[in-house]
Amino acid sequence: MEQIEFDRPLVFLDLETTGISAVHDRIVELTAIRLTPDGRREVWSRRMNPGIPIPKSATEVHGITNEDVAGLPPFSYYAAELLAFIGSADLGGFGVSRLDIPLLEAEFRRAGVEFSRRRRRIVDAQILFHMLEPRDLAAAYKKYCGSELTSAHTSEGDVEAAMAVLEGMVKSNPDLPRSVEGLNALCNKEQESWIDSQGKFAWSSGVAVVGFGKYKGVPIKSVLQMDPGYFDWMLKSDFAEDTKAVAAQALRGDYPELPEEQG
Repeated sequence: MEQIEFDRPLVFLDLETTGISAVHDRIVELTAIRLTPDGRREVWSRRMNPGIPIPKSATEVHGITNEDVAGLPPFSYYAAELLAFIGSADLGGFGVSRLDIPLLEAEFRRAGVEFSRRRRRIVDAQILFHMLEPRDLAAAYKKYCGSELTSAHTSEGDVEAAMAVLEGMVKSNPDLPRSVEGLNALCNKEQESWIDSQGKFAWSSGVAVVGFGKYKGVPIKSVLQMDPGYFDWMLKSDFAEDTKAVAAQALRGDYPELPEEQG
């Protein structure tokens, strides 16, 4: 890196995972590139078995299936080797502060290996990108409408601006759909797999799974066997009525059936 000055090793990270929860999700693939001030460059890259099912939505992002990792070791197998590779280096990447580092810390913790971001400097290109190129409505209006948004943070001004920005986006990006149906498909791709209106239950490879929390990605049938009280808790909590209907259905042992259009 010719433009960056650093006085100790700097390790750039990227993780492919089962989801975006640092608490409940797991690493499927990890690549670390270690740079040293004297110009050396080392690469550590491994694919691993996360120990939980990889949801279809995650596979659609990184292309890694449950079959791909079926015979691979878990993260714990590589933990000591990876820690030695990272050493006392500072850390970098794109979006690492929000997801990669918290999830990596959790994986090390589960493996019984001490690892922390403390006393390490973090260089997150995503944070810098958002600082240099703001992603709020005013920035979008300036980019797509060619002027400053003077009525920001009034409901009428913001809604008019949102309409103008959408029109400008479609006009300047010929690859974007021109129909509401097409735009909806882009904006709400994840919702196509939802069973209920909140996505608390979803389809994954044709199987009805829990879509959130500690059992995210786990088949409803398996959760019922392991922890039937979980669905009782959902029925007593503040969930949408159609979400509670699926929970009640699960407690009866009557699992949702995959719609024909998703089969």
